[in-house]
Amino acid sequence: MTRHEVANKVIAAPETAYRLDGPVDASVLLLSNGLAADLSMWDAQIPFLAAHYRTLRYDNRGHGETPASPGPYSIDLLASDVLDLLDRLAIRKVHFLGMSLGGTIGWMLAASYPERIASLVLCDTPIEASPEVWATRITTALSRGMEPLVEPTLERWLTASFRTAAPAVTERVGRMIRRTSPVGYAGCAAAIQSMQLTALLPHIKVPTLVIVGEKDTATPPAMAERLAAAIPGADLVVIKAAAHLPNIEQPEAFNATIGDFLRRHAGLRPQHEPGGRG
Repeated sequence: MTRHEVANKVIAAPETAYRLDGPVDASVLLLSNGLAADLSMWDAQIPFLAAHYRTLRYDNRGHGETPASPGPYSIDLLASDVLDLLDRLAIRKVHFLGMSLGGTIGWMLAASYPERIASLVLCDTPIEASPEVWATRITTALSRGMEPLVEPTLERWLTASFRTAAPAVTERVGRMIRRTSPVGYAGCAAAIQSMQLTALLPHIKVPTLVIVGEKDTATPPAMAERLAAAIPGADLVVIKAAAHLPNIEQPEAFNATIGDFLRRHAGLRPQHEPGGRG
């Protein structure tokens, strides 16, 4: 059972799907996905990251291989799922890399459970939401399924030039969106819709990096600037020629940025062969 309670009712946590890669004795780097994404969204990062860290990827509630529970969800609930997973794996502390929704989960954990987070990377992470926009998306998912959301989401996530130049990658991302549970999507969308967490940002004390795609219209650079300014000592990096998923559009620049931050704040290990699965 999860530690999260709503109106005195304990909400059962799903069996969170996860994957571990990298040397078993290395520091753990946890990667948290965005809405309508699963752990495969980090495939371009794993060969580099798992050479130095024990990488832990997981699927949020109602995404990928993690079952959905009835919604709506909250950021608190999704953060609690992460803590439950870490406790289940007997992992006390992690470096945290979160994309979009995953970044919001990360900053809540860093502010509320500082003993569990060693450093924090927030990628294309929202700090506010339009209730009307999210209400429409939630209604669409629950009434019509994910298919009507695929193309609009791709347009927000990837630049037009990338979608034209890399149709195979774009199609793979589209399949990831399409196979998301509508109930899980709606539940997590409601968590974004209702989040009111900006008061937590000044309480983050761990080394923090904010990353944003130059052409991101969902969480634009101006929002990333506000996010970085609200976190004491946070750095900001803008990835050129990328929209909401710079790790997929510009993996080399993204990996170099992550590597530089982790080299300064988490140390890097000698090369190892990745391995292991949860």
